[in-house]
Amino acid sequence: QVQVVESGGGLVQTGGSLSLSCAASGRTSRKYAMGWFRQGSGKAREFVAAITWTGATTYYADSVKGRFTISRDRDNAKNTSYLQMNSLKREDTAVYYCALARDGWGSRQAEQYDYWGQGTQVTVST
Repeated sequence: QVQVVESGGGLVQTGGSLSLSCAASGRTSRKYAMGWFRQGSGKAREFVAAITWTGATTYYADSVKGRFTISRDRDNAKNTSYLQMNSLKREDTAVYYCALARDGWGSRQAEQYDYWGQGTQVTVST
């Protein structure tokens, strides 16, 4: 079994920055792709960013492209990822979830991910 834990959420003003971290533990010897999703109040969960198990390829939602950066630990086997969020907007307010996919190539589709964290709240205020 794999456990996924996010950290780094909080309250930030519009235009500010926040960095989220995701750490996987348990049976993490496999090389997983890692992704971030978010769910705002009353909204469906949506894709934010993903990174392949090698770290060579990243994917972003159009709404965050140019503002958010996903990365992962240089030691890919650690299955630790980061989401640097800059120029935050009110519409970025949501619970952010980290997920791992056994398909190491990553995906924008939530159903392709096998393990999920409990989420961390990000609130952007004016």
